[in-house]
Amino acid sequence: MRADPTPAKLAGSAEPGVIKGYASVFGAVDLSGDEVAPGAFAASLRRRGAAGVRMLWQHDPAGPIGVWTRLVEDRTGLYAEGRLALGTSGGREAHELILAGALDGLSIGFKTRWAERQGLSAPGAKRRLVGIDLWEVSVVTFPMQERARLAEWRGETGEALQRLAARMREAAARIGRAGSGSRPVWNIS
Repeated sequence: MRADPTPAKLAGSAEPGVIKGYASVFGAVDLSGDEVAPGAFAASLRRRGAAGVRMLWQHDPAGPIGVWTRLVEDRTGLYAEGRLALGTSGGREAHELILAGALDGLSIGFKTRWAERQGLSAPGAKRRLVGIDLWEVSVVTFPMQERARLAEWRGETGEALQRLAARMREAAARIGRAGSGSRPVWNIS
């Protein structure tokens, strides 16, 4: 698990479309003044499991884009791993935007079971969420909790890039043979 949820990196993998990150960070106050307490998701995760929590596009219930394969509370917050449904237009669009760096936010959709309004220590906190019924985790442009971000995602495999490089070398060789005179020099590795 990553201790710092904010850095992002592109990881090569045999399985493109896998995303990982923190959907919620404990102790961080979101833009509405909510602070999530450690343990707030425990009962909901026991009841629903990762399979019972939907992966949505921008909190749109008509826009599922994949599945969550792992949701777990750790010292940092609610850690999420999932797989975008690349066979759908929504999953492909989300994947492309994530790879381009245009999209990296995660956001939770939930019903508050128990909240405290007294004894708040975090600046800007209006309530501390102690019990949350988690319904969905969305991939979003602007997360309500600014530190809730993807920490890793997987794109094309190294093998796919090697195949592309080989095709480019073949095309360069064909261009060189078709031209009159000098042969272009291409160094693609």
